[in-house]
Amino acid sequence: MNKKDVIVEKDKKLITLLQDYGFSFSDVNKMLRNKDVKVNKKPTKENVMLCAGDVVTFFFSDEMLGKKFDKVFESENVVVIYKAAGIETEGEKGLESVLKAKAVHRLDRNTEGLMVFAKNARAEKVLLDAFKKKAVEKFYVAEVVGNFVADKTFDAFLLKDSVLSTVRVFQNKKEGSVPISTKIKTLKAGQESSVLQVQLLTGKTHQIRAHLAFLGHPIIGDGKYGKNENNKKFGANRQKLACFKLKFGFLDIKELAFVEFVKFPKWFCVT
Repeated sequence: MNKKDVIVEKDKKLITLLQDYGFSFSDVNKMLRNKDVKVNKKPTKENVMLCAGDVVTFFFSDEMLGKKFDKVFESENVVVIYKAAGIETEGEKGLESVLKAKAVHRLDRNTEGLMVFAKNARAEKVLLDAFKKKAVEKFYVAEVVGNFVADKTFDAFLLKDSVLSTVRVFQNKKEGSVPISTKIKTLKAGQESSVLQVQLLTGKTHQIRAHLAFLGHPIIGDGKYGKNENNKKFGANRQKLACFKLKFGFLDIKELAFVEFVKFPKWFCVT
């Protein structure tokens, strides 16, 4: 069993705190039933309200930990994993802490998919530079609402709203906006939903989610840029968006040079 001690930063329910660390609702309830959770050193089986400063100690199995990610590749320099949706990358509760390695690119908490982590300072420098210079191509798969047939690059402008922690997309330039380019290819089109391959030619915050919503085809399960009625219709509580392919060009880490990693999400289907 693994053990974790957490100092609560702000008031919240116990189950919410445990889910913040990537455990499923069923796993959390199992931990509570088995008295694997303590609040201020006292075991509890209840979903108690926590206060800032409380100390929560919880025990969890390797099997539960494995649900956070699948390891795809590892060397002395890097580790490539497939991150589950709902999992943080940075911070004490994130994958960096679990893997003891540094993420060299970002993936939204609620987006699943392939990620690369550097295990030493040299690898981190090389990989950060590679992603910055676009020596690594990232490909995503998304299931969206409605019939959407496309095989082209869509250009628009994206504007951040720091107050609401969202972005907005416009066809024409607005003050403070930045240009974005999103390459979209339909893999499967249907009346109810379509499956798309998406490539980011510019990598901006929430670009894929906001751009697809702007085009009238929000990602199924997206609670921020989609519509609740659509998500309920498809029974989706997680957004159907995944980084399924990382394609490396030349870089000074020989085990990654000109290598391609591919892993599709479980929900992916084009038959």
